[in-house]
Amino acid sequence: MGNNYDIILIGLVAVFLILRLRSVLGKRTGNERPPARDPFAPPPAAPPAGDAPARGDNVVPLPNAATPAPRPSLATTGPGGIRATVMPTATAGVAAIRAADPNFDPLGFCGGARAAFTVIVEAFAKGDAAALRPLLDGPTYASFEAAIRGRSERNEKAETTLIGFEASDISAAELQGTHALVTVRFVSEQINVVRNAEGQIADGNPNEVQKVIDLWTFRRDTKSSDPNWLLTKTESEG
Repeated sequence: MGNNYDIILIGLVAVFLILRLRSVLGKRTGNERPPARDPFAPPPAAPPAGDAPARGDNVVPLPNAATPAPRPSLATTGPGGIRATVMPTATAGVAAIRAADPNFDPLGFCGGARAAFTVIVEAFAKGDAAALRPLLDGPTYASFEAAIRGRSERNEKAETTLIGFEASDISAAELQGTHALVTVRFVSEQINVVRNAEGQIADGNPNEVQKVIDLWTFRRDTKSSDPNWLLTKTESEG
């Protein structure tokens, strides 16, 4: 009997200890939330300085205060930062021309157009029709030549000083069959004077620099081996 009492006593003590442990530690039911991380695992390494934290696609990163945001650059070409851009009105036409002639470079074209503009303006002022002939198409040359002839008949002399360019933007472009037509909007500074037979000023002011805006249209056959463009139309803006 004494042994039986000992066994019963030991059993009661064991039951008591189990109940105490459950009251302190609780019991798992299978629905407990897992810990955020293993408490004995080392903390995650901090990301290197400058690295962006992981984020969802709907998070927009702000520029770093220490690094200024990049500023948009202006497309310029030529000495003095002359603006030369493709205006929105010409974007589709330029794309069509480039499809027909992959070598067409809008900015390079603007540089060549400025060179042609300079030669044509100076040759016209001097009355040099021979210098104009290879740069103009037939009808345009006829108009220039008639103006030079009329000025000569009136014994008038034109003086043009081209100070420089502010811009030479492509304002229009289109492809007509195989022919590319490109209109350039020239913004230049000029001094223009016309003198009569006596040398007196009939028009203009030799001391006044004028801002002149011209729209010149050039044409070239994209299938031709001749790389030259011809001036086909001129008009003034404003």
